[in-house]
Amino acid sequence: MAFDGLFIHSLLKSIEPVLTGGRLSKIYQPFDQDLVLTFRKERKNYQLLISANAQYPRFYLTKQSISNPDKAPTFVMVLRKYLEGSLLQGIDQVGVDRIVNLHFSNRNELGDQIKLVLSIELMGRHSNVILYNEHDGHIIDLLKRINPDENRARMLLPKAKYELPPLNPGVNGFELTEDEFNKQKSEQEPLAFARQIGGLDRDDRNELTGYLEDDYSYTSFSTFISQFDKSGAFILLTPEHKQKVFSYLPYHLDLTKERSYSDINEALEDFYLDQANQDWVKQKAGQIERLVKNEQKKLTKKIGKLNKQLDLAENSEGYRIRGEILNANLNRVKPGMTKIELPNYYENNQPIEIKLDAALSPARNGQKYFTRYKKLRDSIKHVKEQIKIAQDNLAYFDSVQTAIDNAEPQDIDQITDELTAQGYLKKPQKQKRKKKISERNLNKFKLSSGKTVLVGKNNYQNDWLTLKKANKTDIWFHVKNIPGSHVILQDDEPTDKDIVEAAEIAAYFSKAKNSAHVQVDYVQDKRVKKPNGAKPGFVIYTGQKSIEVTPEEERILSKRID
Repeated sequence: MAFDGLFIHSLLKSIEPVLTGGRLSKIYQPFDQDLVLTFRKERKNYQLLISANAQYPRFYLTKQSISNPDKAPTFVMVLRKYLEGSLLQGIDQVGVDRIVNLHFSNRNELGDQIKLVLSIELMGRHSNVILYNEHDGHIIDLLKRINPDENRARMLLPKAKYELPPLNPGVNGFELTEDEFNKQKSEQEPLAFARQIGGLDRDDRNELTGYLEDDYSYTSFSTFISQFDKSGAFILLTPEHKQKVFSYLPYHLDLTKERSYSDINEALEDFYLDQANQDWVKQKAGQIERLVKNEQKKLTKKIGKLNKQLDLAENSEGYRIRGEILNANLNRVKPGMTKIELPNYYENNQPIEIKLDAALSPARNGQKYFTRYKKLRDSIKHVKEQIKIAQDNLAYFDSVQTAIDNAEPQDIDQITDELTAQGYLKKPQKQKRKKKISERNLNKFKLSSGKTVLVGKNNYQNDWLTLKKANKTDIWFHVKNIPGSHVILQDDEPTDKDIVEAAEIAAYFSKAKNSAHVQVDYVQDKRVKKPNGAKPGFVIYTGQKSIEVTPEEERILSKRID
């Protein structure tokens, strides 16, 4: 379960006392469907992440560092105008539905006090964030403006009257009295009763049914409902190893506890981290990923054509043989012929068919075959060079795609800068100040022995890590002949176990991360060199050793440190 009505009830128990009374100091929209509101209270900052993502709409307090885009979207400009500097007076939930209202107090341009509501509607693909005036109920603006033809239930445009979406009727379990419970109990079986309770998703409903089947009493029902007034949360695993987050520990579901948290926000941060990062990277990397895929497609096609051309050139002896045989039998060629069959003295005088150009003389036809042969033979060196260049370019774009696959949202800017510097993207009219690479940009891991491993996440970081950051005696790792991150083990006398663990990390941060047997090269950093003029991330090395490993995500990521 996640973000049904009762889960939201639990979450608000954690969020409301922290944010209420705080002043909204900063608002930004890092991605299309996501907002970050920063509240200042008691000399501390608290970040509230709100997402209207159709797949996993959510909100919670986050400690994640999310970059503020250079240009603010229209909705953010409106929010800043009306809400920045305002006081959060309260937070409430509409019944046990997936609608949460943030109540703000501010002053308008005339200095009059106004009350505004920021409504968070977590309704799957209909999720939205709506700002409206509490006094007259008119919408000021909203994250997703909806055409009336797309939603006839209500008007979702600025200046329209705010109305609640159609809600599923259900009994509020927090308000259900014992008398009402007993009346319902006399009329319904446990499953039917559980279906009458609002704010439950399927997992919660099945868990409540289990409670009532064990003991169909108001005490049992109250025990279940009271769990949503407690703090903390749990991440559990299904038999298929899929994660689920709960605000309580279920006993009647086939789930295994993986982790427990005293703060429900921390559980949500961990639970949504991978999904959110993948979604944010996808949004931010859309343009460059299209470029990379187009270049990969073009280069693969080009290499195929060049290989056919090379094959033809390397098998061009037939042209020379036909030219020689034709010259030896010029007296047998008659004007106007389009083909002739002559004995091939290279094949025991077996007949060979030779095509002719009727417009040319016999001697010119022979010369034509020799010219074609010479042209093809002379082209072999050039075609091989072109194949090498195309293969190098394809390997480069493979490395960029691998970097995108392993990227976090803040890494995409560096990949964009790299492609711009290489001439694949147009330079923006307004040049952004490039951020210097530091150790904070890298992925960092601690091995079982306590030694540190650093991992570059894109080609710029790879170059910086290998050529500037690493000591010459550190051990450098990279998957063999496959795009991947540069990995540095900060030690000059690693044990065999250190080598295996570092190699597993290198394998995981490569194109072969899902493979069972991955060959990883390792060598002292001083043996790694960058050729003059080479593309970012490309290096050569000598004297390496190799090891075969199988990267296992859970084991590798457990070693990661912030």
